[in-house]
Amino acid sequence: MTEIRKPKQAATVILLRRAEATGFEVFLTRRPDAMRFLGGMYCYPGGTVAKDDLTQRMIERSTGLTPKQAQTILGAHYSPVEAMGFWIAGVREVFEEVGVLLAAERSGAPWTLDANRLAHLAEKHAALMKKSLTFVELLESEQLSCDLGSLAHFSYWQTPPQVAMRFETRFFIAALPQGQTPLSTSYEVAHSLWLTPDRAMQLFSRGELPIIFPTFAALRTLADFETLESVLSEFGVGR
Repeated sequence: MTEIRKPKQAATVILLRRAEATGFEVFLTRRPDAMRFLGGMYCYPGGTVAKDDLTQRMIERSTGLTPKQAQTILGAHYSPVEAMGFWIAGVREVFEEVGVLLAAERSGAPWTLDANRLAHLAEKHAALMKKSLTFVELLESEQLSCDLGSLAHFSYWQTPPQVAMRFETRFFIAALPQGQTPLSTSYEVAHSLWLTPDRAMQLFSRGELPIIFPTFAALRTLADFETLESVLSEFGVGR
């Protein structure tokens, strides 16, 4: 009998922005063909929850959500810290993969960016990728906190038992912060693009956008909304 492996906890973030004409767009990244998991597929930025995401040091560097609030949203089968770790992992993974930082000033005020700070952030991202800097050290050095209030829980998916590489993944949605632009490529991103949900589903139906079902399901849900504001309001982003 094949042993059923326990799924790893993971977080995925669906970044949204206003479209140039009307409506809104979703950010999709194509994973390199050589990657073991979802190689060659388009998906949303994300990855596994790391031990560092669950430390007291990281909890104290987060704002907009308490561990108890996170547990209330996800369920009592998670500890408060374990539940909050999904949000923290989502923020960290989005920064690592595409260079977008969902952060707030330590005072809780919105984080403002200028050209100098953007350039400094790019340097810190490079240091993070070289592992000469940790994510919590980056936040501390910039006097910033993870803005967990910018993420709203969207959906939950678990890899089937018969699959060797298993994940229990929490999907979140977030608006692209003003003044930030995702990296077009990175160590886990071969290509990226912005598409309206309807356009993405059209490309998928023509075999031009390889995605797995959870990605499609999120697009189908989002296609029912006409504006970015209506999505954010429905799922409680920023509450």
